[in-house]
Amino acid sequence: MMIEVLKSKLHCVQVTEANLNYMGSITIDADLLDAANMIAGEKVQIVDNNNGERFETYIIKGERGSGCVCLNGAAARKVQVGDTVIIISYALMDFEEAKTFKPTVVFPQDNHL
Repeated sequence: MMIEVLKSKLHCVQVTEANLNYMGSITIDADLLDAANMIAGEKVQIVDNNNGERFETYIIKGERGSGCVCLNGAAARKVQVGDTVIIISYALMDFEEAKTFKPTVVFPQDNHL
């Protein structure tokens, strides 16, 4: 049996930009992606701690060291610059493997490591 489990999480990063006039996605600093074991194109869930919004999109790799967390396209309407969000990715794995799997959870300070 396969189950979906937490793979990676960027916990409490701040939205630095919201760009309505861009195709939908989230742009994330490459350093944050590396630390959280996430990649460009990966599906993620975004949870906004300020307004309770929860939605899914995919990752675009942002400039390394920039601290960028930018919601693009329709997702830009669900956040405000300065909001605190949690970025979560999940993985499908065998039930037995999932019992011992350890997710990567990162707690950045001001969107930097």
